[in-house]
Amino acid sequence: MAPSQKVASALAHVDSLPEPSRAAQYESILHQIKDLSSPQTAVSDLTAIATAFFSASLGIVSTRSLLDTFASTLRDIKNADMCIEVGEHVLGLTASAPSSYPDQIAALQELVAGAHESNDDFAAAARALSQIPLDESQRRVSPADVARVWVRIVRNHLEVDDTGAAEAYVNKLKNIMHTVPDDAELQLHFQLSQARIRDSKGEFLEAARRYHEVSFSKAVAEEERLHTLSVAIKCAVLAPAGPQRSRVLARLYRDERAAGLEEFGMLEKMFLDRLLEKGEVDKFAEGLAPHQLATTAHGTVLSRAVVEHNLLGASRLYANIGFEALAALLGLGADEAEDTTARMIEQGRLVGRIDQLERIIWFEKGEGSGVTGSGRAEGLLGKEMRRWDGNVQGVAEEVEGVINAIQNEFPDFVAANLRA
Repeated sequence: MAPSQKVASALAHVDSLPEPSRAAQYESILHQIKDLSSPQTAVSDLTAIATAFFSASLGIVSTRSLLDTFASTLRDIKNADMCIEVGEHVLGLTASAPSSYPDQIAALQELVAGAHESNDDFAAAARALSQIPLDESQRRVSPADVARVWVRIVRNHLEVDDTGAAEAYVNKLKNIMHTVPDDAELQLHFQLSQARIRDSKGEFLEAARRYHEVSFSKAVAEEERLHTLSVAIKCAVLAPAGPQRSRVLARLYRDERAAGLEEFGMLEKMFLDRLLEKGEVDKFAEGLAPHQLATTAHGTVLSRAVVEHNLLGASRLYANIGFEALAALLGLGADEAEDTTARMIEQGRLVGRIDQLERIIWFEKGEGSGVTGSGRAEGLLGKEMRRWDGNVQGVAEEVEGVINAIQNEFPDFVAANLRA
């Protein structure tokens, strides 16, 4: 599309001037663009101006100055679609000599990325930001500036659930975040990005820890801190049952802010090892993100977490239980209940043993260590013998205690009767 008549005339006038004065005239046209152009012709006008001063061979210094002015003009217009179209055209003009205009390319890429973000095109925004020159051999850039760009890229990738690309940049950030310890906002975004990646990958236990840490940050509003705490509770509930999750649940339960959240009821029941009912589980599921409802080989993430929790709860209530009874309690088939129990015992998240002949599961009191292979209980005979010995010892100690109490209260009676 051709430029407007006013812009075309202004550019023709510049072409008639001697080379030393052309740069100033291009600057003047950019400053007057709102008077020379209209919303309908703005894209073609700005495109024509950029093409003209690049074709004029003004020299690197003058072209850099014009690009700075051009970026400011685009920024002032505040039109996302125009910024993308014109910005990408100008970036194409710099492609033949990118090392000559590193600062200007960086400014234009940030403008284009911001425009894509305004349009909710986060993948395109991440691509634009990734093309910003950050090599110190091209331009002077501080570690903080590098970190800001990378954090922004991570956040854009996470908006479209591209966890792999986001994690690649987080791994790069780990090498430089120690150089910007005083930038609280930057550190916050980094920590939150780490939590979101763990959450997206289904590593809910680590995600819960990181979300909980972020919820204490003074760099965000109180409402956002409570939201982050809420997400931490959801992740802790979804984490595999076992000693590590129990510790995270304990920290969240003791957080005074948690009592005011909608998720507190589920948190309390899990912390206290109470059995969960279907109605409250369904209500909790309504507040979960789509990836938190993903289906695995053992059902949805939430259903697996609830089954494992209820199995742990059953181990607190029963010394032993039959396959069928446990299956009815967990809402599973008998074989599936046995498989779930065996897996948790094998992974050290539950202490017990399975008698497949009698179809009975024996539970040991106490909590598993979380170490693979450590959940198997010793044989029944050894356990019952130790229990018998302990009971005999306890009775003997109680009898001795009663005798001592009688002796203290009625010494004459004891001397006359009990020592005969």
